[in-house]
Amino acid sequence: MASDLQILSDKIAQLAELTQQLRRENADLRLRVASLTADKTDLAARMQQAAQRVTALMEKLPTPTTEEEAS
Repeated sequence: MASDLQILSDKIAQLAELTQQLRRENADLRLRVASLTADKTDLAARMQQAAQRVTALMEKLPTPTTEEEAS
């Protein structure tokens, strides 16, 4: 009976340790997700700005005349 209780106690201790480890890992992953989400938002904004700059540059290009289009 005492050995059964010891085995149960050991398993409970292992479970508690694993639970704490998983909680730490989960917290680390949440931080990583938050960081990557912020990076993604930053990169999306930079892509939008680049697209706007390209559009503005394209609007400044002269339109080809019919003679230029034929050649």
